[in-house]
Amino acid sequence: VQLVESGGGLVQAGGSLRLSCAASGGSFDFSDMGWFRQAPGKAREFVAGIRWSSGIPYYFDLARGRFTISRDTAKKTVDLEMNRLILEDTAVYYCAAALQGSGSFDYWGQGTQVTVSS
Repeated sequence: VQLVESGGGLVQAGGSLRLSCAASGGSFDFSDMGWFRQAPGKAREFVAGIRWSSGIPYYFDLARGRFTISRDTAKKTVDLEMNRLILEDTAVYYCAAALQGSGSFDYWGQGTQVTVSS
């Protein structure tokens, strides 16, 4: 399975960005797909996830109310709409996929840089 992110870039604080992740290869027997991020000098942290079959989203506190995750099962994509961005959102954002029954995210993309400026 390959995951390729796109949509990162430079944005001013208060602005918006939409990240997209395209999945290819494999059987797409996913339970969940999600987004994580890693800021310089910090550990990777969970941002948002979505149940692949039902589309039910779930968020970490930092994302709730500002970010929206969605997926398109036909296109095999998962998007992250980010609004009201703040400086602390600056990070490399990674797409990830969890196989059915694995209990963890098994596949990872290369990441896309999001930089929020003042």
